[in-house]
Amino acid sequence: MKKIVFTGGGTAGHVTPNLALIKELNNKEWDMHYIGSKKGIEKELIEKINIPYYSISSGKLRRYLSVENVKDIFKVLKGCLDARSLLKKIKPDVVFSKGGFVSVPVVIAASMLKIPVIIHESDITPGLANKIAMRFASKIFTSFEETLNYLPKDKSTCFGSPIRKVILTGSAAAGRHFLDFSSAKPIITVMGGSLGAKKINEAIRENLEELTKKYQIVHLCGKGNVAESLTNNRGYKQLEYVHDELADILAATSMVITRGGSNAIFEFLALKLPMLIIPLSKQQSRGDQILNAESFSKKGYSLTLEEEDLTPQTFLAMVQELDDKQDILKKAMNENTKQDALTAILQEIKKY
Repeated sequence: MKKIVFTGGGTAGHVTPNLALIKELNNKEWDMHYIGSKKGIEKELIEKINIPYYSISSGKLRRYLSVENVKDIFKVLKGCLDARSLLKKIKPDVVFSKGGFVSVPVVIAASMLKIPVIIHESDITPGLANKIAMRFASKIFTSFEETLNYLPKDKSTCFGSPIRKVILTGSAAAGRHFLDFSSAKPIITVMGGSLGAKKINEAIRENLEELTKKYQIVHLCGKGNVAESLTNNRGYKQLEYVHDELADILAATSMVITRGGSNAIFEFLALKLPMLIIPLSKQQSRGDQILNAESFSKKGYSLTLEEEDLTPQTFLAMVQELDDKQDILKKAMNENTKQDALTAILQEIKKY
């Protein structure tokens, strides 16, 4: 039986592509394992699917000077030792990494043990974790063509983003039933990422009365962000996070308001859902979501509203513009002929 170790974590975006690949690998042919952090979201998501999960020490990698960097060097070194011990025990044929801080010790340890490493980079510019890890990789795959400009050309290929097949099989009727929504008004799904998005949450709630006159709103607001005072509002459904119900919810959805995380926006592209992207600002990130949003906007797949420009008034105006332009956006998305990234990546993994 062939063996593979998956790694990646910190946010759902570093886990969902791994879940897509795990789902498609035949567990009668592949012995699958996952290495992640002790407290990251990856632990919760992977334990749901009964794949052996191993926790290692993980330090945060920062681009700025901090006393914590010194402590985290030792955490990363311990993580390398933890990962090396696990990999010697598991003896995988290949390691697949989706990035995030926890993946760096795993990739380094695999390289030391001469285990082939495949990395997938979702964003246009590589994150710090993947910038370090790519030196140790056998192959690097990307979601965006533009990313190839930042990678070693001899081992890099753009396949797109591996989309979970289950996300394409939802039932609109089941989605409306789960949400207790009617078919009388279109549904807007709002996703602020697995950790939520404070300014987007505020913009939705400040405009809720106006929005629910015309739409029904599904608000995935992040853990601990449910507003108890709004739980009984008709046509407004708050959820911290969804798992199995997401495909049905999206099947019932007409338009999406989202952050600029690569995996999410590629799933919406596959579903041909018109989207308003409100990327994380440079004050909160390295600017990767802004670049992702710019790329999609240039291709005609989405509209963009910068967080610095987000007010109740601009938000409402952009939702109206999204509604007005949804047919134009769908036409551009229908012209996207990118190959099935999930199948292409699976074929590469199977070579090992």
